[in-house]
Amino acid sequence: MSLTGRLSTAIGLFLVAVVLIVWSLLAFLHPGTKGGYTNYVIGHTPGAPVDVTMQSVGSIGTGFGNHPTWVSYLQKDPATGKWIHDTSMILPADTVIHMTVLNYDSGSPLRNQQWGQVQGTIGGTADINGKPFKVYNSYSGNGVGHTFAVPGLNVSVPMIGVNGNLTNICGQAPCGNLPHNTMTFSFKTGAPGSYNWQCFVPCGLGYLFGNGGGMSTFDYMGGFLRVVA
Repeated sequence: MSLTGRLSTAIGLFLVAVVLIVWSLLAFLHPGTKGGYTNYVIGHTPGAPVDVTMQSVGSIGTGFGNHPTWVSYLQKDPATGKWIHDTSMILPADTVIHMTVLNYDSGSPLRNQQWGQVQGTIGGTADINGKPFKVYNSYSGNGVGHTFAVPGLNVSVPMIGVNGNLTNICGQAPCGNLPHNTMTFSFKTGAPGSYNWQCFVPCGLGYLFGNGGGMSTFDYMGGFLRVVA
C-alpha cells in the first residue's frame, strides 16, 4: 500500500475512534426512551440462528417519546411482534444473527465512502430488496441514509435510501406499506460481552455537522448488543 493509502487508512481509523468515543459519551449522558434490552436468548435453541427485524425512519413521530422529528431505528419485539422504541438486545454468543432492516428514510452521498462498503457479514455481502452487493456507490441512486455498524464485531452495512422526492415517504413510525428498501444480512456474534452499534452517517438534522439529536442519543441511532453465554 502506498504512503498516501496508509495515511488515508490511518486517518479513517482515527476518525472512527473519535466518533465511537463521542457517541458512547453522549449516549451515556442522553439516554433514549426505553433504555432496556430486548431479549433474544429466552427460548432460544443453542446453535440455532436468531432473527432480528428493525426499521429506520426519517422522523419517528409522536408515538415514541418527546422528539417526534428525530431520525430513529425501531425494533420488532420477537415476543409480541410489535414495533418498540428499543435499539438494544440480548443475543447468544457464537450465534448467527439474521438481520432485516426496513429503511424508510431517504439518503444522500456519503462524506466518507468507506461507509458504503459491506464489512463483517457472512459472505461479505448484504442484500437490498433481494439483490446482493458488497459496495454501494452513494453518488448513484438515492444514496445512503444510515449504517448499521458494530465496531467491536467489525460489522458495517449501509442502509440504502429511498427516493427523497416521493410524496408518500413515511413520517410517522412505525411505518407500514410505504416506500422502503429491505436490507438483509447476517453476522455472527463473538464471545460474551457488550458491543455498541451505531449509525455512522451524520443524520441529526439541525445540529452541528449532523452529529446531534437522534444521532447521538441512545435508542435512536444506536444501541448495544449484550452477548451472553
